[in-house]
Amino acid sequence: MTQQQELQSRLHIWVTGRVQGVGFRMFVYGSASRLNLVGWVRNRYNGDVEIIAQGPRDKLFTLLSEVRLGPPASIITDVKYVWEEPDGKFNRFDLAASL
Repeated sequence: MTQQQELQSRLHIWVTGRVQGVGFRMFVYGSASRLNLVGWVRNRYNGDVEIIAQGPRDKLFTLLSEVRLGPPASIITDVKYVWEEPDGKFNRFDLAASL
């Protein structure tokens, strides 16, 4: 395993609140892209937003901090997350289809 691979982590996030219809996915997309993370963000049918992001742990912590704030029109009521093993299957950050 290379040093770069060892530094990679994967963060799975679920955000609850007024997070759909307020530009939340584009906010996450912009943040993740700026941080050079890979993965995806999508709306869930229950009204939450789900995010999987992979990259250096310090940049994932930055993303998590930004997600907790959200865009101006959002109202975040809860953020749950788990650290997972990176799988290397992403090569960019995408807006994924709703689930």
